[in-house]
Amino acid sequence: MAAALATAGAGLILNGRNHDRLAEQQRQLRAEGFDAEVACFDIRDTDALTSYLSGVERLDILINNAYTGRPGSLESAGDEDFATAFSSGVTAAFNATRAALPALKLAADATGHAAVINISSMYGHTSPDPGLYGSSGLNSPPYYGPAKAGLLQLTRYLACHLAEDRIRVNAISPGPFPTLQIQQDRPDFIDRLAAKTPMGRIGRAEEIAGPVLFLASDASTYVTGANLCVDGGWTSW
Repeated sequence: MAAALATAGAGLILNGRNHDRLAEQQRQLRAEGFDAEVACFDIRDTDALTSYLSGVERLDILINNAYTGRPGSLESAGDEDFATAFSSGVTAAFNATRAALPALKLAADATGHAAVINISSMYGHTSPDPGLYGSSGLNSPPYYGPAKAGLLQLTRYLACHLAEDRIRVNAISPGPFPTLQIQQDRPDFIDRLAAKTPMGRIGRAEEIAGPVLFLASDASTYVTGANLCVDGGWTSW
């Protein structure tokens, strides 16, 4: 997503908790001639979030992509797991959007619109199939889907309440995009995952680029409150 936006001309602010990883991504982007700065803090830290965004004068695009949570099952899930999933996946997205409002409004005044894009999931729509995961240990935990579903409702709420400010709020629900490590280590699981989609394959990382650019750009100036499923048809059957 960052590379796609940079290629399209955006100056980037890279947020995360691991400074070394952020610095490496910044180095790679700058090596290609792109503008990127690092904002290293936990998005759940409201004081750090508000402090940083208060210093951002104009923000044309905000992507809420944070989520943290441990693997789990029906038997092992606890209250703290649900609290962590919702604080990182829903509450942080709300706080980031609210803290960014002055900068988003300034962008809308300058160009006619600003964009917020929330990254949900296929599991914000459907339940994981237990048979797909078996004893792999890769099962989606019971708190992940509810948090991603909550983010979709937050998307609709914000879209309706920020429309008058010309701030568009939309969501993307990716389907199966397993990491390269899982692809290498668990080819059997990848085959089962691919077979669950009408297109018969998993997603490639670069296939998120087009949907992000669409929702961030002038190509979608009359689109708000929408959710774009990028899932190979996973949620269609």
